[in-house]
Amino acid sequence: MTGNNGGRNRRLLDILWRYKPTPWRGSYSLSRLFLSFYLLVMGSFVAIAFFADFVISTSVKDITDDYTRRFMQGTIVLIEEDLFRKPRKDWPDAIRALDRKFSYKLDIVERWTLRLKRKQAEKLDAGELAIDTDGDVLYHRLKNTSQVLVVGPLSPNANPERPRSLPLELRVRLLTWSLIGFILAIAVWFWVRPVWRDLEALRKTARALGEGHFESRAPEARSRAFELLTETLNGMAERMQRLIAMQKELSSAISHELRTPIARMRFAVEMLPDAAQADERERLQTMMNDDLEELDNLIDASLTYSRFEREQPELHLTSVDLAEWLNENVDGIRILGRSLEISVDCSNLPSGQQVELDLKSMPYALTNLLRNAIKYAHSRVVVSAQISGNRALVHVDDDGIGIAPEERQKVFSAFTRLDRSRDRATGGYGLGLAIVRLVLEQHAGSATADASPLGGARFTLNWPVLHSVTQS
Repeated sequence: MTGNNGGRNRRLLDILWRYKPTPWRGSYSLSRLFLSFYLLVMGSFVAIAFFADFVISTSVKDITDDYTRRFMQGTIVLIEEDLFRKPRKDWPDAIRALDRKFSYKLDIVERWTLRLKRKQAEKLDAGELAIDTDGDVLYHRLKNTSQVLVVGPLSPNANPERPRSLPLELRVRLLTWSLIGFILAIAVWFWVRPVWRDLEALRKTARALGEGHFESRAPEARSRAFELLTETLNGMAERMQRLIAMQKELSSAISHELRTPIARMRFAVEMLPDAAQADERERLQTMMNDDLEELDNLIDASLTYSRFEREQPELHLTSVDLAEWLNENVDGIRILGRSLEISVDCSNLPSGQQVELDLKSMPYALTNLLRNAIKYAHSRVVVSAQISGNRALVHVDDDGIGIAPEERQKVFSAFTRLDRSRDRATGGYGLGLAIVRLVLEQHAGSATADASPLGGARFTLNWPVLHSVTQS
């Protein structure tokens, strides 16, 4: 068995020795983040703009063609009438002469040389103006001849005989897009920079937490998009730090608490073989059983405290009659009081007063206070209740030794015990009142210690009569 354990330990050490954490990568690059986001936004904007321009151009094409026909109709008719005043053999010279006077090209071609779409060809043969696909060249059949007057390209930049330069429309477009790109770059920069700062702050905080610096916290987010993430990360870090501190404290305290019963058991085991008398052996066996029970109670209390501290169990609130609930729980533990006088005073409660509480955890808190009072009381324990505003107050009073004012807050910390309670009869483990505090915090309330009118200690449970979830 020892060999198996040694082999497992060696394998565990080998695994831990071979383990090498993945090295941390570099930081976020502001320039790369800006460039990628800018290209995405600008590309999307340009694509949307071109698509909208295509849709609008397609939808108004017929309107534009109709406007071009009406605008050029008079000019083409005048050119046609001028040609028919001359012999047909002189038409080429006449067209060349007219071409020099216009800013667009004029020509005469045979009808069969043209390749037009069916709709435009039908218009041309019917004597109407036909327009090519680009809407820049017009065709008009010269009366009943087979010749067609070609007018265009109308755009000056499409005429090879004209000096070429950037069209005004293109220059306006370039200037407009440049201004849009510049303004968009400024807007993206002012949006990306706070995002980058928040990302970098979150990365550094996460890295610090990964390296074990659980006190690290992310600074306040500059961008609203990261406010919730920053709060969540800081809350997680706070909880991790608290849980790890609690785990260390719990482990250290349990280790310390285990020593005494284990030492007593070891002493009893060593003395048992030498015990000649039956009553001596019985006494040693009884002592060992008591130590085992103490270990069992310690483990149970530690697990309960750890569960409340770690998981914060979900509340299942139930409305109960406070007086009936107090009497029922006190009756359940009255037998532990033996000769003590244990009473319940509900005279300050309105008749039938209802309160909301968790029927699983709140009785645990009340029972712990009652056990504590029974442990230290001389003769009396009184449980009383009252309503103050919208809060329920339950007092557990005893006539015992009481608690010094400077120690009343410390008794609710885990594994905290007063020096006078360190004997085996009344010592406990210092977890009962810590669990009471956690249960009341779970109910949005508090647990406090004070001086009792009976002369001993008073412990008070304070929580809302109605919780906000129920009210809403």
